[in-house]
Amino acid sequence: MSRFLNSLFGRVMIALVIGVVVGALFPHFGQSLRPLGDGFLKLIKMVIGPIVFCVVVSGMASAGDLKKVGRVGLKAVVYFEIMTTLALVIGALLAWFTRPGVGMNIDLHSLNAASLATYTEHAKSLKDTAGFLLKIIPDTAIDAFAKGDILQVLVFAILFGSALSMLGEKAQRVTIFIDELSHVFFRIMAFIIKLAPLGVLGAIAFTTGQYGVASLKQLGLLVVVFYASCFLFVFVVLGIVMRLAGFSIFKLVRYLREELSIVLGTASSDAVLPQIMRKLEWMGVKDSTVGLVIPTGYSFNLDGFSIYLTLAVIFIAQATNTPLSMHDLIVVVLVSLVTSKGAHGIPGSAIVILAATLSAIPAIPVLGLVLILPVDWFVGIARAVTNLIGNCVATVVVGVWENDIDRARAKRVLDQDAEYRFVPAAPQSEQGAHGNEHAHAI
Repeated sequence: MSRFLNSLFGRVMIALVIGVVVGALFPHFGQSLRPLGDGFLKLIKMVIGPIVFCVVVSGMASAGDLKKVGRVGLKAVVYFEIMTTLALVIGALLAWFTRPGVGMNIDLHSLNAASLATYTEHAKSLKDTAGFLLKIIPDTAIDAFAKGDILQVLVFAILFGSALSMLGEKAQRVTIFIDELSHVFFRIMAFIIKLAPLGVLGAIAFTTGQYGVASLKQLGLLVVVFYASCFLFVFVVLGIVMRLAGFSIFKLVRYLREELSIVLGTASSDAVLPQIMRKLEWMGVKDSTVGLVIPTGYSFNLDGFSIYLTLAVIFIAQATNTPLSMHDLIVVVLVSLVTSKGAHGIPGSAIVILAATLSAIPAIPVLGLVLILPVDWFVGIARAVTNLIGNCVATVVVGVWENDIDRARAKRVLDQDAEYRFVPAAPQSEQGAHGNEHAHAI
């Protein structure tokens, strides 16, 4: 029991329970705790950009062979497209067969369009491929960090890392400086992550206080279907993928339980990005592979979001009695395959991308988005958790594909071998030393 209470996972779970109780018994006070959750997320986002930059640059510089870096990136993108397409199809099929919106008979004239104004404004920039491609190029290098746009930071980091790799010995001092700088940022992250229980407490207390305890369980068939689909996708689809790679999805989820519990409380996978990268490196995946796959996956491999995208679009069509043919379903999947890539880094991303998707499919009314606004935060929990697990699995798979993972170490870490227990604040150099010692022991 004491081990549970002293662990981050235990403290976060206790904070979740306290948050629900406070929000239920003292709703106004619970709503006033929102700054705790918002403040925690802001602290995390403050260092995500620099950490991603340092990790990607260090990884590319240490990899040396740019052809290998390009090969890893290409394999990651191929994997992302396959899994995203599969997730989109699963969402469409589940919506088609479970028919969660049938019978609602919503009259569009009764819906208030004012609540969609902000989201549709953001969606305008996502309607064309050229606009999206231009969006990932930062106006200036500093602007990418200032806005906290992970994809823009990644583009600049890849260019910077490629230049360092080509310069070789001439840029050795810069390479060493960036590697040491990453240790500083990870130490800052270690300080911030200790505040996770407070962040989770504030986020869940606010949500419970605003929507009530009943809202946590009575969210409708749409939410039930979505949660069930995420569960099936993680433990069946990703489970099979992990088994083919030689590992267990259940052991991976157990290994990441602390990070998943934080995502569960904050509905944001951004909160644990640096920690996830650290844990995958500790598990035995090469840092250059982690540095490329995880940040890229945050924009290109959103499995949970992809499931929800097609599920929500078809739900709106059903709820508004809009007839859909098989051709319409195929169009929904194809359009979603493009629009889903712009989800990360946009305020209210799920609604924004849905608005952009519906704008490209005239048959389905965009105004129907008003129907899902009340439950967006709750489905956001499952979206974020599924996205995170999907990206971790992607990193392991690409690591196996490229032979960039120490299989023996990974198995020992996932089996919770006491010798291989994760040390949160350990610098990469120390982790590497431990890894070598354990490798000899094996």
